[in-house]
Amino acid sequence: MTVFGHKVLALSVSFFALLHSAPILAEEINMEGLESPFQSRPYSPYAERGYATDVFFGDTHVHTMLSADAGGGGTRLLPRDAYRFARGEQVSSNTGQPAKLAQPLDFYMITDHSDGMGAIKDILAGTPEIMATEQGKQLNAAFNAGGTEALRAAQELVRLFGNGELDPALNYQPGNEAFTRVWEDIMAAAEEYNDPGVFTTFVAFEWTSLVSGNNLHRNVIFRDGPARAGQIVPFTTSPPSGSLDPRALWAWMQAYEDKTGGDVLAIPHNGNVSNGMMFPLQDDFAEGAPLDAAYAEQRQKWEPLYEAVQIKGDGEAHPALSPDDEFADFETWDYGNLDATEKKTPEMLLGEYVRSGLQRGMAFERDLGVNPFKFGLVGASDTHIGMTTPDNDNFFGKFTAYEPSAARSTHISRNYPDGTPALYTWQYITSGLTAVWAEDNTRGALFDAMERKEAYATTGTRIRLRFFGGWDFNAEDAASRNLAQVGYRKGVPMGSDLTAGEGAPSFLVYALRDPMGANLDRIQIVKLWLNAAGEQVEKVYDVAWSDAREIQADGKLPPVGNTVDLSVPTWTNTIGASELGTVWQDPDFDPTQRASYYARVIEIPTPRWTAYDAVYYGLDLPADIPLQQQERAYSSPIWFTPES
Repeated sequence: MTVFGHKVLALSVSFFALLHSAPILAEEINMEGLESPFQSRPYSPYAERGYATDVFFGDTHVHTMLSADAGGGGTRLLPRDAYRFARGEQVSSNTGQPAKLAQPLDFYMITDHSDGMGAIKDILAGTPEIMATEQGKQLNAAFNAGGTEALRAAQELVRLFGNGELDPALNYQPGNEAFTRVWEDIMAAAEEYNDPGVFTTFVAFEWTSLVSGNNLHRNVIFRDGPARAGQIVPFTTSPPSGSLDPRALWAWMQAYEDKTGGDVLAIPHNGNVSNGMMFPLQDDFAEGAPLDAAYAEQRQKWEPLYEAVQIKGDGEAHPALSPDDEFADFETWDYGNLDATEKKTPEMLLGEYVRSGLQRGMAFERDLGVNPFKFGLVGASDTHIGMTTPDNDNFFGKFTAYEPSAARSTHISRNYPDGTPALYTWQYITSGLTAVWAEDNTRGALFDAMERKEAYATTGTRIRLRFFGGWDFNAEDAASRNLAQVGYRKGVPMGSDLTAGEGAPSFLVYALRDPMGANLDRIQIVKLWLNAAGEQVEKVYDVAWSDAREIQADGKLPPVGNTVDLSVPTWTNTIGASELGTVWQDPDFDPTQRASYYARVIEIPTPRWTAYDAVYYGLDLPADIPLQQQERAYSSPIWFTPES
């Protein structure tokens, strides 16, 4: 055979002969007149790329025994145990059950609560400092007794802390030497298990602002290792050094960066249990004063991401806010805030869900000139057992009490004050995952990608999702096997702003199924905008789907079908598609109206964790417990802002 008109040795030539014939071959080849193989760009289309080349899956929200609610509830796994599990090793769960992931995660963030961080571990161990106090002796005995005594001890610990009655030796806060010691060990564990290119760990913590039970929690993530992060201790909610006000957290983050030259961001989560406070119209910490431009600028700067799905329910959409969206009612929590002191009211919902938050943000941008809710989307677990288990056939629950057992599906987790059930354990869902498009699996690359919002949320599945916006994508682009090259060259990726162009914007979207998971039902693009009257409007467009279905007269796409066999349980990929992609152009575009767009990818139906429990334990579960679901992924949005 020949290459470029020159003879190439046959494959039968031995390696030894090839070595000794090399000088002769060089003399035989006439290089005169042969063009240089190096043109204006490299031959390899993958060389010298300056954009995100791969997607990495991980968890941005994990608790271990060092969090008081986790350790007090029976969790005994510590950060090093959690890292070993996340990178694929088998561990023994908190109830002694062997556990292992189907496939390891790429990155991991342990976010133990900053308030009281590590105190429960020392209380259980009965360290000298703890046992020197009467409160410490009582709590040590109660927690180690287990059962209802331990539960009462956990409630008493929370009461003492909340009322400011906790002995200083037990109050692990900034200024307490034990608190600093715990923080240093958390950073040391992250550093020990950080393996750039293989498994990336981050220094992180959770700031747990809880206003009358309303969730305003943020996970604080550092780009930096201990050399910088070790110059501070985590911010808490307790005065005098801490605060419940997000503005105080942002000021602390600014002070950290000013002091160290480091980089940090915060990720809010669970607006669905904030009773309307997550995406507010007013400053709830300034006597309800209207939000101002300073608030909007700070929130946009420090909170580039929002946790859209996790064990405590899905926060993308709500059926009452999106009645025309048949997929809006996915794992919805409606029982009220974390104290369960009041039931959900319709007025609360607009301040709780992704879509309404994005719409409110655009309205603030119109009025203030800056968008406080300009966030990308991520998913996480919020596991409190030191193990992220995102697969339905391997779900170990949120707390130790909800690890696999025959009783967990029907267990009542929480009641309202009037005694009616507020929450059943079956309402918890498998943990979400964060997917990040980055150049490599390192702290710097992953953090930078999250900061620019080139990330997306999944409900636990590992769907690969690309989403680009531009002005001249065409049908041929959707067929490209080098999709990223086309997307970055002709447009902007998820998380970006789309500057003004001619005509209507077009969007290049592609999804590939989880290689160990279910086929895809459809890709949708969700458009949110402010119309000419300034009203918040939304529309969901089916843009790519499987199985040659056709849009019906009512504008809806027929269901994909169902292959779930609950007796096993299992499903088959005889319906759906392994990959879907298209170029879609907005048919309702108005260049004078603000808009944001994101992609939603939905799988075919598969068994829910409750179905696996039913078969494993031989249960006949009540009819109101769902046994199947359609998992999904949500891209970060792309925003369009009219020219002023």
